[in-house]
Amino acid sequence: MAIYVMLTTLTDEGRKTVKANPKRIKEVNKEVEAMGVKILAQYALLGPYDFVNILEAPNNKTISKVAIELGARGTLQTMTMAAMTLDEMAV
Repeated sequence: MAIYVMLTTLTDEGRKTVKANPKRIKEVNKEVEAMGVKILAQYALLGPYDFVNILEAPNNKTISKVAIELGARGTLQTMTMAAMTLDEMAV
């Protein structure tokens, strides 16, 4: 399984949703896991991004599907990057 870092920024609509229903974040987590992606860690951030998620997915296609699905809702924008351990990077 591959590791990915997903940075997320809420849109105005997303901020309204989270304010009205903070539990929605956990509901979305369940939806992401149902798409075949495991959430290894998740943090709320201060700064230009609202959340950082460390995810495990079988491949780029699966993580792309998640990013497109979440972005299409209009409540957030994502930036997703593949990640690897230092041992995997060493040649």
